[in-house]
Order: sequence, then structure tokens, then C-alpha cells
Amino acid sequence: MTAYLDGAHPRAFVHRGWHVGDLAGLENTAAAFRRAYAEGYRYLETDARATADGVVIAFHDPRLDRVTDRTGVVAEQSWSDLQHARVGGVEEIPLLTELLEELPDAHFNIDVKAANAVGPLAEVIRRSGAADRICVVSFSERRLAALRAAIGPEVAWAMGPFETFRLFRASKLRRRFGSNAVAVQVPVTFQRVRIVTPGFIAAAHDAGLEVHVWTINDPAEMRELLAIGADGIMTDRPDLLRAVLMERDAWS
Repeated sequence: MTAYLDGAHPRAFVHRGWHVGDLAGLENTAAAFRRAYAEGYRYLETDARATADGVVIAFHDPRLDRVTDRTGVVAEQSWSDLQHARVGGVEEIPLLTELLEELPDAHFNIDVKAANAVGPLAEVIRRSGAADRICVVSFSERRLAALRAAIGPEVAWAMGPFETFRLFRASKLRRRFGSNAVAVQVPVTFQRVRIVTPGFIAAAHDAGLEVHVWTINDPAEMRELLAIGADGIMTDRPDLLRAVLMERDAWS
């Protein structure tokens, strides 16, 4: 088992940091991740994008417009330009390397959002010495394969969409499935098709995979997923997920 999975189980993932309450609107900021850590979370989900000059930042959208006081495409701007942008008008966009340094015992689940981030992210991971507490994932099989080739087996990874579909199909046909990934990370449903079922979870477990479900913000749904064997939940409401886990004596 990879060191990434050494943490508490079931795994509580805070999605883009603690951006509720007084930190509402400050997703993927250093303040959001510090707060999540202070509140007891050790699995932090974030996104990786690269600037025009190859600097890796924790940022979800391809454009600055939705969450910052600036506009424009992230990949077309230099880091010196982005240093002036403020998330929610108040917080700087964080460098991924700074988050890894500041939270040295946190586990990071990193979604690689763009092709130009693959090489720079691989370099950040190599230099940080944090490979054993990182899991990489992407909606692009090509990006995921390129990153795995660049980094090697030290870093854990979650399956991409094509392999996830193969697992889903195997679960329906009751066929064996194999993968070198450590986890499959999925929504409950996709295009009105229920993905996360007891059969899907059983097929994943038979293949040695954990099932992490995103993005769950309703306590009743959290309880249901944990009851059928989900290994981890990603949420924008870490306050509610923590309460559910405490009910089950599963918060540590």
C-alpha cells in the first residue's frame, strides 16, 4: 500500500480547502488550506495549473474571472502578473510548492488541469520531496499518463475516466479488473447513471482500489455512501463531513 493511504480511514477530503463561513469564496487559497489543516483535515484536494512561464499554482479554473479580481486566461499570464490577482479580492493565488512546504504532513490530492502543467508539476514534486504524500488525478488520460511517466512509481494516482469506465463495466458484468492505481475517484452519478453502488465498490475493492466520492455536501448522502463502503468523501462542507464522521466515531 502506498504511503499516501497511511492516513485515517475513511478518508475525509476537503475540496479546495476550507472555504465556508468566514472564508467563503476563498477556495484554493493558503488561508483555506491552513484552516482545513487547523480544523483537523489531513487530506487536501486541490488543482494544478501552470503560468505562461511554468510556475505551478493551486487554481481550478482556466480563467481568473470567477474567483479573482482580475480577468484573463491563467496559462497566458506570467507569475509576475498573477501575483497581483486576489482571490475574493483579498487572498493571493498560492504556489503549489509553498503549500507543500507549509503543510509538511498533509496529503495532497492534485487534479492536473492542463497539459502545460504536467512538466512543471513533475518538477515541483521531485524537488519538494513530497512524492509519498501526493496522489495525482486528471480528467485527461493523456495528461495522467505523461505525469506518471515523468514522476515514476513514487507518486500515487487515481484512475482516469477511460479506466474508470472499464471498472464500471466490469462491475456490471461481474468481471475481474486490474489496475496499478490506488483509487478511483468518482461522482455518485454521471449523465443520470448511478456510478457508486455496492457492486461498483465491491469491484473496486477486489481490484485493490479505494473508492473516493466527490463532491458530497449533504450529510444524509455522506452517511449513505459510508454505509455502502465508500473509502473517502470529498466535500465543500468540511464542517458537515466532520460531524458525520464524529457520529460514527471515525474522525481522528
